Amino acid sequence: MNKLDRIRIVMVNTSDPGNIGAAARAVKTMGFSQLCLVQPKEYPSAKATARASGAGDVLHKAMVVDTLEEAVADCNMVVATSTRLRTIPWPVMNPREFAGFVEKEHDESQIAIVFGREDSGLSNEELRKCHYHVSIPGNPDYSVLNIAAAIQVICYELRMSLVEMPLEIEVDESRQMAVSYTEWDTPVCSAEDMERFFLHLEQTLLDIRFFDPNNPRQILTRSRRLFSRTRLDRLEMNLMRGILAKVQEVATKVQFSGSKPEQKDAGVDSTKK
Repeated sequence: MNKLDRIRIVMVNTSDPGNIGAAARAVKTMGFSQLCLVQPKEYPSAKATARASGAGDVLHKAMVVDTLEEAVADCNMVVATSTRLRTIPWPVMNPREFAGFVEKEHDESQIAIVFGREDSGLSNEELRKCHYHVSIPGNPDYSVLNIAAAIQVICYELRMSLVEMPLEIEVDESRQMAVSYTEWDTPVCSAEDMERFFLHLEQTLLDIRFFDPNNPRQILTRSRRLFSRTRLDRLEMNLMRGILAKVQEVATKVQFSGSKPEQKDAGVDSTKK
């Protein structure tokens, strides 16, 4: 199986079935085959079939699921498409940078590219579930693309990088976030495993009273950004889960003994940011 077969285009709450059909056509023209629909407003649809034209096979075998979590559960890299700025910056690439990033990914990695609603895109919560964000640069006075057109642009850049002869372009080394996973010794964790880890991390931080659950500030979001950017492999995940379990064990013993653990000044108040 080549890398194109391991890339999944995910469309969230698409309202116009015509866009689903056009997306299927864009996917097939660039040599991709995986299309996943998260709670589409209207599907199946004759309008979608008509717009798909000769890409009916991609359309008819599209996965239809209820949640984004289901759509990306088995994926090792999850990337959101977004043009909106966020309070906390997230690693952002343009499509060409992203294509070079995918080129360095392990051949067995499953990759999901998530596209949001036509009118509002992806929610903050959905964006936080992704490792990276991709933004298509355009006219600053009018940079909004139709969703199928956006899918076409990104799939084109991926095809140029993974199948065709790539263009010779200058690369700003200071912006490179890619780490080569082509010869990594252990597979990178799936999105489902990462969500379990984030729940374990949150519970551990609560157990040791690291933050006020009624006023968590941005601790959990920044923690998610940190580990999403790091992209733990399975052995690293086991290590981190083991550390968290040990911290919980010690915290429980301290709680029952009634003693307070010695605190050392780390020099940074992490709750203030």
